[in-house]
Amino acid sequence: MFLGIDVGTSAVKALLIDENSATVAETDIPLSVSNPHPFWSEQNPADWWDATLRAIDALHRQNPGALAVTRAIGLSGQMHGATLLGEDDMPLRPAILWNDGRAKKECDALDAALPDLGLRAGVATMPGMTAPKMIWLQKHEPELFAKVRTILLPKDYIRFCLSGDKVTEMSDAAGTLWLDEESRSWNEAAIEACGLLMDQLPKLVEGSDVTGTLRRDLADRWGMTAGVIIAGGGGDAATGGIGVGAVRHGDGFISLGTSSQIFVASDRYRPKPEELLHSFTHAIPGHWFQMAVLLNGASCLQWVARLLGESDIGALLARVEAQHNAPSDILFLPYLNGERTPHNNPYARGVFFGLGSDTNREAMVQSVLEGVAFALSDAQSRLHAAGTRCELPGVIGGGARSRYWIQLISDIMGTPLARYEGAAKGPAFGAARLARLALTQEPVEDVCKKPAIEEVIEPDPARHASYQPRFAKFRRLYAALASEFTPS
Repeated sequence: MFLGIDVGTSAVKALLIDENSATVAETDIPLSVSNPHPFWSEQNPADWWDATLRAIDALHRQNPGALAVTRAIGLSGQMHGATLLGEDDMPLRPAILWNDGRAKKECDALDAALPDLGLRAGVATMPGMTAPKMIWLQKHEPELFAKVRTILLPKDYIRFCLSGDKVTEMSDAAGTLWLDEESRSWNEAAIEACGLLMDQLPKLVEGSDVTGTLRRDLADRWGMTAGVIIAGGGGDAATGGIGVGAVRHGDGFISLGTSSQIFVASDRYRPKPEELLHSFTHAIPGHWFQMAVLLNGASCLQWVARLLGESDIGALLARVEAQHNAPSDILFLPYLNGERTPHNNPYARGVFFGLGSDTNREAMVQSVLEGVAFALSDAQSRLHAAGTRCELPGVIGGGARSRYWIQLISDIMGTPLARYEGAAKGPAFGAARLARLALTQEPVEDVCKKPAIEEVIEPDPARHASYQPRFAKFRRLYAALASEFTPS
């Protein structure tokens, strides 16, 4: 058995898979996000650890026999989060998350200091990355900054709690701006530009490497034997790729989780920071990927459902689908947490445009679904401009449960999309596969197979044509409002 743990933004997810990659137990423990100031987004690392303990406790209750014979643990997690430990190895403050936008000015300073950083780090300098957050802390919380002994990413804080090891791996380190993506090593100049020393960063390994073993007291708690290994794991984008077998050049998927991504695997490093794409190291040796990153995905649907007092999202979507007979008269800009691709604007915010006295809740929800699809189409254009295409992306994440939404995305993007079996498992499943690779050292292609395709959803040509004027208006609306989002 192999255990995968994903430290997400909305939940810690844990699952057990067997030697045939079948899931034998799984659970989610919800998390909440704190927004103490405009554009801030934080979580308490202690909440991640508490949720992880509760998740594995739940697996133990579900299937103690399976957990008892588990031999390896893989980790996945939200990327970019600055988890700061002091000399006593305790967190000094809440972690600053991937969708935090406070460090825009610090990005400008970093670009001025290191003009070639985008080509080495694989992405344009963006506020959500770890590096500019540290410059912000040095400027605004200097006493705390001086106490920082170790900087860990979210999943790596959980690794430290599980095993006592301060280690990260390539795919998560890629999102810090401190990794030289091509050489797969720390970029000392970028680290020094943030006022840091190399020994404040964890050791670098590959995602399929062994980083340590589970603490004996935790093994006893869950009825596990001594010597359970922990794999390097990966950032959630890379582990999502591992989970759906996106390991060969050109393999790809669309993730509809809290955020959203279009991911395409690559056989070499192909930086395109000018297109606001992420060109990062994969979680397996000798592989990279390109990715268009949207800070908003299925979270937009959850937000509007909560706003409208709708607790049953499945029933809500059924009503929307039944009413849907044409593109919505309402446009929705889905930038609730800012945006990366294609705007790199942490200040962008959500907008409903075209509301009328006859607007009902189903029309509002339809416009939200369309807005996310328009944003994905916008991001896809940047991948195409970089010469990157994926023939048949699968759709994964919580949003993949809705066939109606996938059809809508296919119609708007003009792209065939695949529905995979078990598509909602996401990064935790990929983390479990990395645990297996670390333990067995099998060939990657033997373990990271694509799931069975339940259905290929083809775009409707007439609907695609009907959406193009709305897509053009969507782009014009953002362009008209872009300068208005910037704080005065």
